[in-house]
Amino acid sequence: MCNLYSNIMPPAAMRQLFAVDAKNDQLGNAEPLPAIFPKGTAPIVALTDDGNRGVWNTHWGFVLPQVSKKTGKPIQPKAVNNARDDKLRASPFWKTSFVECRCLIPATSFCEAKGRNPATYVWFGIKGEVERPAFALAGVWRSFRGDYGGQHRDLITSSMITTTPNELVKDTHPDRMPTILHPEDYEEWLTGGPDAAFALLRPFRQRKWLFINQARG
Repeated sequence: MCNLYSNIMPPAAMRQLFAVDAKNDQLGNAEPLPAIFPKGTAPIVALTDDGNRGVWNTHWGFVLPQVSKKTGKPIQPKAVNNARDDKLRASPFWKTSFVECRCLIPATSFCEAKGRNPATYVWFGIKGEVERPAFALAGVWRSFRGDYGGQHRDLITSSMITTTPNELVKDTHPDRMPTILHPEDYEEWLTGGPDAAFALLRPFRQRKWLFINQARG
């Protein structure tokens, strides 16, 4: 499970890496995001209505309405920011978005917590020719319109898909890790059928991994 990641790429770099035309870039002069938490701003790459790639900001976490167990009245909705790969095709909460609204989540690192009281926070990135090269996490998106935190909100929301951890991440988080897609699979993830897309949800096997840092908190 991932509740923190970073994306320090400038919008122009995202457009180049993910083959997005400038006219489909809705980020403007967006600042680098060294720490993205649930309910925070999360840029994604997804298909526009005309089938081209676009990049825009989303709210990280599908909005899940909740009611009080005591009063039965609506309370603050939950933001569900991780989608398990083994739930995508069975759960009504995820199924439509998996079939119709998949996206790439640009990232430069992600964080997993190990242990408790205190936890150790471990950042993972990928080694490359430049420091902290960018990569893409598999994601899904959907629209939300309604009451959120006492206000009417009209949002595009996103959630990242988690899968079985690889050998490196397993030592920190034995159950889950974000699904990292290889560049050659970006188009299949965005445009392929559900079976072809689901086959891409597997632990990242590339060995060019890097511990960015480990800190207790």
